[in-house]
Amino acid sequence: MKKPRSPPDLNTLIRNEDFAKQMLSEDVFELASRYNEAYLHWDDLYYKDVGHVNREAIWATMKLVRRSSSRHLKFSGLDIQYNLPDAFQKQIHEIDTRSTTGIMPPELMDKKRSLIYSVSSTMEESIASSQIEGAVTTAKAAKTMLRENKRPKNKSEQMIVNNYDAMKFIKTVLTKDLTPELICDIHRIVSKGTMDENCTGKFRDNDDIVVIDVLTEEVSHQPVVHSKIFPMVKDLCDFVNSDVTFVHPIVKGIIIHFMLAYMHPFQDGNGRVSRALFYWYTMKKGYWLMEYLSISKCIKNHSGKYYRAFMLTETDDNDATYFIGYNLDIVVEAIGIFEKYLKKKLSDQRFGLAEIEGAGLNMRQKMIAADMIRSVDQISIESLRRTYQVSVNTARSDIAKLREAGLIQPSSRDGNKILYSYVLDNKS
Repeated sequence: MKKPRSPPDLNTLIRNEDFAKQMLSEDVFELASRYNEAYLHWDDLYYKDVGHVNREAIWATMKLVRRSSSRHLKFSGLDIQYNLPDAFQKQIHEIDTRSTTGIMPPELMDKKRSLIYSVSSTMEESIASSQIEGAVTTAKAAKTMLRENKRPKNKSEQMIVNNYDAMKFIKTVLTKDLTPELICDIHRIVSKGTMDENCTGKFRDNDDIVVIDVLTEEVSHQPVVHSKIFPMVKDLCDFVNSDVTFVHPIVKGIIIHFMLAYMHPFQDGNGRVSRALFYWYTMKKGYWLMEYLSISKCIKNHSGKYYRAFMLTETDDNDATYFIGYNLDIVVEAIGIFEKYLKKKLSDQRFGLAEIEGAGLNMRQKMIAADMIRSVDQISIESLRRTYQVSVNTARSDIAKLREAGLIQPSSRDGNKILYSYVLDNKS
């Protein structure tokens, strides 16, 4: 990806008296206000048609206005700043509202079904987060591996299993404070069997790592020197654990994500740890809906913008507003995808239950059959157990009952496992 052009130096611009007078013009101020609301970077402003108005004057005015309202955070020598334009605050309000009110219809709100959705979303997140970092596999193959509890065959599959374990782990430590040890624990899980054991769960002790654009081979980011990692991580933990100065939890979660990725405290796996910590913090602060979203799946669909958001921040005085704006878009999109998924599930469930009424099944067995009506996936005792969070004996009983009702039949084998598929013509 082409690195964004760096903005002109503000101090150099405003030292020129004639230039400073241009900044006072009504046209400059009007355009600066409009572009600030969209929070454009210089690289974007550079290509805007601004007519006769001095482009650098617009930029200088934008920067001065931003400086007057920005909030600053310090992490052991690293200063970052951010703003929350009205458009961002509207998104935050939307996330708050949709996270706490009626997104899940009562028909789908029972405890068991909620658990199933949580497991499914955790799988989606684990797969996508690993794919962002280079895991090569299809989502379908990866889901089958997780559902069937198969041993990973290669590094890509191991990354996905590790991510899945890490996402389960963070839900067990929501009451804990953030510490360097907890961050290392998460890294130890995500890096198991995929890198040198001497590096797993340990901050790097060298400066041999850089982030390189794979197409241009240019250095796109130089992580902090290793001697600054621990004090910087410690400052980040203090920031996360303190509520003396209020920072909205979604914004704070995004800043955690940014800081871990910026520091690159580990030899590898930094992105996966940073995204896991975003989930950990937002769920810790009561955003239960995050458990059902796949943020990484949306990021993967817009990966170019993801990496550009990092670079926009770094090339403009570490202004994290660009990264915050990108991630707010992602969270809103992920909520929308989940809402759409729920509506489809509700429609499928109603259709499926109507189709299988009278078969003498309990509610869970009806749900299994309804899910299979709309799916080409096969099931096994193991996949049923993991997907629906039941015991092996219960899964066996469910399959036996579905076979007795003529709704499923054995279709193939996977080693010692029998796979079952839905009988399409069971009504005939």
